[in-house]
Amino acid sequence: MTVLENVLRFCNELDKRRASYRISVDRPEAIRVTVDVPREMWEFEFFPDGEIELERYIAQDVVVAGPSDLEAVLRYYDPD
Repeated sequence: MTVLENVLRFCNELDKRRASYRISVDRPEAIRVTVDVPREMWEFEFFPDGEIELERYIAQDVVVAGPSDLEAVLRYYDPD
């Protein structure tokens, strides 16, 4: 089975379950499927050799953001 077939099969299963997900290519050798679940984000990367890599991000605390936080994140991406 090809990488594309694996990704499509997985996405079809997610669709059946009405899961929220995104497909992206963040590095040239893999296709990433990011799945959002309550308080978590799961990133699956599908590689040509059949390997599937998973990273899970679990929310520990809820942080209330304010206007200063918006500016802080924009400074992080400041082009200068």
